[in-house]
Amino acid sequence: MAPEYGATMGFFPVDEKTIDYLRLTGRTGESIQLIETYCKTQKLFREDSAPDPLYHDVVELDMSQVVPCLAGPKRPQDRVPLSHLKTTFHQSITQSCAVVFQETNSHTSKPVWEQEGGSPVDPHDPACGVARRRRVTIDLQGQAVTLNHGAVVIAAITSCTNTSNPAALITAGLLAKKAVSAGLKTPCWVKTSFAPGSKVATRYLRASGLLTSLEALNFHLAAYGCTTCIGNSGPLPDSITQAVKSHDLVVTSVLSGNRNFEGRINPVTRANFLTSPALVVAFALAGIIDIDLDTEPIGIGTNGIQIYLRDIWPSDAEVQEIATRFVRPELYQKEYAEIFDGSDVWRNLPIPDGALYRWNPRSTYIQEPPFFQYVDSNVSEPMDISNARILAVLGDSVTTDHISPAGAIPAYTPAGQYLIDQGVAPENFNSYGARRGNHQVMIRGTFANIRLNNELVPETDGGYTRLLPEKETMTIYDAAMTYQKRGIPLVVIAGREYGTGSSRDWAAKGTLLLGVKAVIAESFERIHRSNLVCMGVLPLQFMAGENRKTLGLDGTENLSIIGITEGLAAGKILKVSAVRTDDAIKSFWVTARLDSRIEVTYYRHGGILNYVLRNMA
Repeated sequence: MAPEYGATMGFFPVDEKTIDYLRLTGRTGESIQLIETYCKTQKLFREDSAPDPLYHDVVELDMSQVVPCLAGPKRPQDRVPLSHLKTTFHQSITQSCAVVFQETNSHTSKPVWEQEGGSPVDPHDPACGVARRRRVTIDLQGQAVTLNHGAVVIAAITSCTNTSNPAALITAGLLAKKAVSAGLKTPCWVKTSFAPGSKVATRYLRASGLLTSLEALNFHLAAYGCTTCIGNSGPLPDSITQAVKSHDLVVTSVLSGNRNFEGRINPVTRANFLTSPALVVAFALAGIIDIDLDTEPIGIGTNGIQIYLRDIWPSDAEVQEIATRFVRPELYQKEYAEIFDGSDVWRNLPIPDGALYRWNPRSTYIQEPPFFQYVDSNVSEPMDISNARILAVLGDSVTTDHISPAGAIPAYTPAGQYLIDQGVAPENFNSYGARRGNHQVMIRGTFANIRLNNELVPETDGGYTRLLPEKETMTIYDAAMTYQKRGIPLVVIAGREYGTGSSRDWAAKGTLLLGVKAVIAESFERIHRSNLVCMGVLPLQFMAGENRKTLGLDGTENLSIIGITEGLAAGKILKVSAVRTDDAIKSFWVTARLDSRIEVTYYRHGGILNYVLRNMA
């Protein structure tokens, strides 16, 4: 997933194994020959006899140090070796009572950890390390179930990326088969699902009998394509949700997807881990994340025998034997020969006449976007930003999921209230990701992530801010609309690595539609910075060694950004004048992160959309 490491795409050397995969997945001989010839001609084909290419930098990797890992608890680049997971989880909670994991409800002071006697733990007390997991007993489908910190409540084999690897899915299926044979079951508090990216996956798993084994552990087919890793896990049982909220439990999800940003997977899970399909099955069986799978039993099997992961892990030979017998080119050829035909429902959709799409004003999924409402043929030169208010003061590593969440839409949020007003029942909200065609939903969802921490309202998590000068706490959307009515431009202040993540375009679009004219940060993720420019939002960077804290900015200032009117250039230094509530003035300098002449041109036009439209006209 290239955006996580700041790239647009990544290259890898093509070799004979690549050709074998193309052959296995039903590509034609002509297509395979073309790919092989092209890659060899372009020096992209790796052969043992070929000399090593010359690179600017070479990274040496000791393959003996490559070990099974997960990523989490809230970013796909946060690698945790499997053998360290239990210790890391406990340390993350006990250190300052969960700097990483806690994020407790702002309306309660209940501690995450309790000591052996049940008394609260002082997060600054060295004895915090002897805390034990909190235990909460709930009624779940008529059973008395005890939940702890670290309980796995979602286990999902999902994502089009790794479910396209037959070996990965066959390993998961064989693990499930051996687990069932050993008498293991999935605990009832674990919500399981199976959502591969292709119907071919279920075809070879069904033919081999492994789908039956997965289903025996409750990994039933839920869908094909994006589900849990884009927030479509569905709700958890009410008793689990209430226990988490009432007792500040840190429960977890484990998924074989590629995204685990805060608030994305499920509002209830505050720790989310990415791993392989087979380890998703393993953690579903264990029911907890804080387990050492090398040394602790994964469960109790038939006749009370302790079963370890090593007892049921399939060998490479077993995986290869199933793959050779059941993963055949004709499966892919048959499935993809009909892929564009669609179902009867798809084929019977009414098709309106005409070359232009007919907008339906009653649709809650697709609305005509507002980006071209005020565009004319003339370019209005950008002006200094005067007397702007600060909409949000944010810390480091604010991701595009914080800016524009992709997951569930809570009913109490502006987006949820909008949908209710349109007659949509909460159970039919779907997700922000599914409603990207409706700007009315997406603008209300901008900066609405339930884990967002706006320093203007430090006592409250989520999409809230303080309207100034009234100092009234309200949602970011409502405050932005109030500022727009008053004709007041807005600025966002942030720390390092602003906009990391999957860099969705709505993180920039929503920022623009809220009325934000500039974002001042210590540093930007490359793609999101570019997206801001392309939407006409000016990215500005603090000078080295300066930030919101060293400058004493608290978010109540009026800001004026000076030097735009006289003309912009790539990397131009601009002056910011901050007027405090006591009328004292603090001035500082920032760099305009317009990094090229074409970006200056885009910004002058108010964004790339306006630029392209004017060129077409």
